[in-house]
Amino acid sequence: MIVRWGLAELPPVLQELRIDRPLLVASERWRDTDLPLQPAATWTEVPSDRVAEAVARVGDGVLSLGGGSAIDLGKAISAEADVPVVSVPTTYSGAEWTAFFGIRDPGRRMRGGGAGATLGGVVYEPTLTLSLPREETVGTALNALAHCAEALYVQGHNPDADAHALTGARLIGDSLPRVVEAPRDLEARTELLEGAMYGGMALGGSMLALGHAMAQALGGRYGLPHGAMNALSLPPALRFNAAVEPGAVRRFGEALGTADPALRVEELARLGGFRRLRDFGIPEEDLPGVAAAVVERAGAKANPRPATPDEVEALLRSIY
Repeated sequence: MIVRWGLAELPPVLQELRIDRPLLVASERWRDTDLPLQPAATWTEVPSDRVAEAVARVGDGVLSLGGGSAIDLGKAISAEADVPVVSVPTTYSGAEWTAFFGIRDPGRRMRGGGAGATLGGVVYEPTLTLSLPREETVGTALNALAHCAEALYVQGHNPDADAHALTGARLIGDSLPRVVEAPRDLEARTELLEGAMYGGMALGGSMLALGHAMAQALGGRYGLPHGAMNALSLPPALRFNAAVEPGAVRRFGEALGTADPALRVEELARLGGFRRLRDFGIPEEDLPGVAAAVVERAGAKANPRPATPDEVEALLRSIY
């Protein structure tokens, strides 16, 4: 995949991929962004489960501008139309690094998913993140941090992904508090975006584990932000996995500069106001059903320590 920094690099990336008429996938928030190109058409319903209708507007590629929802939608269109997708992330989600995608309706509830996107390239432009609200900043950054943590112990982890994960964790841990304190600090925003990039690279090289499975089950069922759910789900998953992967959890903590990485993640999550699942209106009586759904997800099955529905329910209750 082609990786470049700066919007001025977008036309050369498209040219290298032989994309002349991309479909721009961007929410109303981003549709009027001053891009150095003229798309063939624009799709602004983000997220959307009307993938077939979007595919009908595709030229010879897809250009996704926005957060994880826009990038996932672009990947779904890419897979269906068999054209490459180029992503311009405006958050720290890291979705640009995998060919997998989730499909959500406009109410953000999960309607399916798949794989098979053709990842053509990604162009990072830090100035596009300067106006990102605190909640989205912290949530998507904690999603990226979860990529780093889980890459270190998921089944199939490897030295290359480990190196990316540790670099990403260090950059995110250092820069996120600075970004929260000074949201228009371009240097800090750039460092945070770079950390998310390394988290995405770690994700692409190793995939997901239990924390993400919990976040996906919660977010998909209730239409809740994926980043916020990762912010809450990662600490109990770290504590659960420390029993079988103490070295990996310790290395993650060292990258964050702490002997207690789960506690440090909780501290970072509070920067975005993320404290308990109950704050998001999740009914306590639903937790057994959520737990049953979690253990069926790929991330739970790739976790280094198998988790039963009862164990996952206990983890959910610990953050309820």
